[in-house]
Amino acid sequence: MSAPDLTTWATIVGTWALVVGTLGFAYWQLRQAQRLHSSTTLLDLRERFYSPRMRQARRELSSWLLKTERGEEPDDWEVGIFFELMGALTRARVLEKRMVWNAFGTWIAAYHLQMTQPKNLILQWRSESHDPLIFAEFEWLARQMLEFDRRLSPGPGDHRFAITDSRSVLESESRLRVPLEGPPSNL
Repeated sequence: MSAPDLTTWATIVGTWALVVGTLGFAYWQLRQAQRLHSSTTLLDLRERFYSPRMRQARRELSSWLLKTERGEEPDDWEVGIFFELMGALTRARVLEKRMVWNAFGTWIAAYHLQMTQPKNLILQWRSESHDPLIFAEFEWLARQMLEFDRRLSPGPGDHRFAITDSRSVLESESRLRVPLEGPPSNL
């Protein structure tokens, strides 16, 4: 048996280079498709976030959270459930964290801070219901968003969201105009 000649080695090396190149290109294509899917999903979520129904839910929840004496909880927790879903999608890497931060970070941090300060309502609900998973994904997502803020802030310990900042975001939310649902007008 003779040793492979130069032509055989060139064929082997060329084949492996082609295989590695093809796998690299396939990985790049898959990554681009994932990013496109993430951005498309975020755009769909953004559309839902601005829908009349969600604007109404945001207005009601923010108004309740801003009250000193809150009284009875609102019936509609669609905002928290929306952020819970977004947290689950982000943790599962369906959505990219940085894209979520760019699109929703302000609201996520603001609602979470107001739900946990001065009284941590999430812990209270978990205790009352004996369910440790209530808003767990929303809470995880809020921590991720605040971490992005810390990393991108100019100085150590600086970040955008103090309780006063979240309060001003929710004050703005409490004044949202809610358009009527229905077909668009031709006027």
